This record gives sequence, structure tokens and C-alpha cells, in this order.
Amino acid sequence: MEKSGRAPSGHFRWTICALLFFATTVNYADRQILGMLAPTLQKEIGWDEAQYGLIVTAFQTAYALGRIGIGRFIDVVGTRLGYAVTLAWWSVATMAHGLVGSVSGFSAMRFLLGLGESGNFPAAVKTVAEWFPKKERALATGIFNSGSNVGAILVPLIIPWLTLRFGWRWAFVGLGGAGLLWLIGWFALYRPPEEHPRLSPAELDYIRSDPPEPTESIPWSRLISNRPVWGLVIARFLTDPVWWFYLYWTPKFLNSQFGLKLDQLGVPVALMYLFGNTGGICGGWLSAYFIRRGRANTTARKLAMLVCAVAVVPIVFAARTGDQWVAVGLIALAMAAHQGWAANVFTIVSDTFPKQAVSSVVGICGFGGAVGGILVASAVGLILQATGSYLLIFGLAGGMYLLGLGIIQLMDRRSDAVTR
Repeated sequence: MEKSGRAPSGHFRWTICALLFFATTVNYADRQILGMLAPTLQKEIGWDEAQYGLIVTAFQTAYALGRIGIGRFIDVVGTRLGYAVTLAWWSVATMAHGLVGSVSGFSAMRFLLGLGESGNFPAAVKTVAEWFPKKERALATGIFNSGSNVGAILVPLIIPWLTLRFGWRWAFVGLGGAGLLWLIGWFALYRPPEEHPRLSPAELDYIRSDPPEPTESIPWSRLISNRPVWGLVIARFLTDPVWWFYLYWTPKFLNSQFGLKLDQLGVPVALMYLFGNTGGICGGWLSAYFIRRGRANTTARKLAMLVCAVAVVPIVFAARTGDQWVAVGLIALAMAAHQGWAANVFTIVSDTFPKQAVSSVVGICGFGGAVGGILVASAVGLILQATGSYLLIFGLAGGMYLLGLGIIQLMDRRSDAVTR
């Protein structure tokens, strides 16, 4: 039955997906809190736009540096230990934000946070590759990746209340502590599929229903010289910074453009991420639909990415409208499209490379995205400091995904020896 591709009665693999979802929720809540509190902290600590850009850059720099080696670390020590180490690291770093009160202090804490958070997606994508057959990986990736939006939804709903009641320092401490609680569930529930006592033989056969993969170790020299890898690196370099911009500057944009205060930001920001949350799931479903219609896996992913790339384009009008809710709607649409795009980019990696190389490739590609984020964080701060306008920033954001998809297609030569 399993070899025919029909799903078995067991569904424990989706419990593992739920763990990834909650980890990603915590991951994005921990990084989103700074953007939510930026208007408040800017007044209390006194940083300007350029200094805020440097604080964001500290995170991006560490995130990029972490991505260089974190994927290989997870591939070597295994998903169970590797994921736990990275999540514990970033949770403690989040709590430590409550101990500082200067630009240099926040920069240092953001750097430590970035190092830890760089491990989330390499570990999560590797887990999906271990626990799901190819036909389900885009959907599973879309589900766990939707945690990024859930985390971003919770922050504007919870953090203003915590901050106004207990102060911003305790907001950081409380949020970081939530991540440490996740470790209990992870160690209780996670094992490799072949070792898990709660996984039925039928479900294990279904998970392993894809053709056998090569088992030899793949050196980095082969990965970094691989053309499809470089296509993904460049695409991530172009598109990841757009998401970082939404994450760190959307509350500031609404504050400066429409005068929204901390207690007024919660609903519009939460609505943007709530709508954006549908994107990852829809993007995963869309590529699965194309596969059911007879498209090859990679072709199906790229078609879904094309739909998402076109849906981003209207964001160019976000800074031109005088209506707060039109701007919120345009940003929400672009966020949803980004999540659908990301679900398929991650799944292309697990479709194309052997399981033992997935975390390494995700890390290499994420490094490209993080480097782009470093440059954009500094550039956005300087542009806003000089012009006070978001027009150029939103204008560039609208075209990055189509350009990125074109580069992936140009670089994707199936003859590369590393690919399956």
C-alpha cells in the first residue's frame, strides 16, 4: 500500500511537524519583539534611524555567520541535539535583552540572538526530509513555516500588554522563557523515525516510500560549486531581506506614516501576519496540486513560486496610499506570498539533495539571505535617515521575487553531480 503512494493510517509524523511549528513560532516571536518595541525603545534609549539599522545589522551579521557552519553542525550531531542546542541558545539570548539599555548593549544581544536563531530552519527542513516523503514535504514545510507568522501575530497582541503592565525588560524575559519550555516537548517526543516507539511500521514504510538515496558524505566543496545551490543562494540574497524589512520596519512604517502608537499597532500588525500565515500553507498546497496534476516535483515548486512572485508586486503601492488599511492589506498580501515562496524554496532543497546534505545546503542558502539582510538593514536605515520616505524601499521589494525565480531557473542545471 505504502509503495503505491497512499497515506497509511498513522499520522505521528504530523506531531513532529507540530513541534517544528511551535519552534518556528518562538523563533519569530523572539526576533519580532524588537520591531514591535522599536518606537518605544527609540524614545527611551534615544537611538536614531541609522543606529536602529546598525542594531538590526548586528542580528543579520550573526545570522549570516551562523548559517555558514550551523547546517553542518546539525548534519554531524543529528537533528535532536542540534535543534535543542540552537533553541536553548537563542532563548537565553532573548531573555538577556532585558539586562541592557544602550545601543551597544542591544547590538551585542542581537548578535547573540542571531547566532542561535540561524539554526532553526536548517534543523526544521532536515527534520521534514527525515520524517516526510517528497509528496508531503512542501505542505509540511508550509505548515511549520506558518509558525513564523503566528509568532509575529502573538507579538503585537501580547507584547504591548506586557510592556505597559510590567515594562519592556520583562517582555523580553517572558518571551525567551517560553522557548525553554519547548525543549521539554522536543526531548520527550523526538526520535529518528526508525527509532521511534510510537511510529507504526506502516507509517514508517510510507515515510520511506521514495526511491533510496545515496548515503555517502558530501563535502562542502561539491556543495558550494553546485550551480543550483548558487541559484538558490542568489534568490535568497534578493528575497530574504524583503521579509526582514517587513519584520523590523512595518511597525515603524505604520507609526511614521499613519501616526499609530504602541497600543494601536497590535490589531493591524496582527492582521497582516494572520493573513500572511495562510501563505505558507497555500504555497505548499499549490505545489502539491501541480504534482498531482502530473508535474515534476521541481517544476511544481517553481510554478507555485511564480504565482507567489506575481502576488508580491502590488506592494509597490504600499507607501503611496493614504489609507492605513489599504497599506495593511498590500503588506499582508506580500507577506502571504513570501511565505508561499519560502515553503517551496525550502522544499526544492529537500527534493534535490540527499538528506545528509539538506541542513548544509539550507545553511549555505540562508547565508546568502542573511548577507542580503545585512546590506538592506543598513541601507534602509540610511535611506530613511536621509529621505524619510519608504517609496524606494517598497518599490524595490515588489520585483525581487520575479528576479530571484529567474536566477533559479537560469542556474538550475540538473546535470550537477550532487543532486539526486
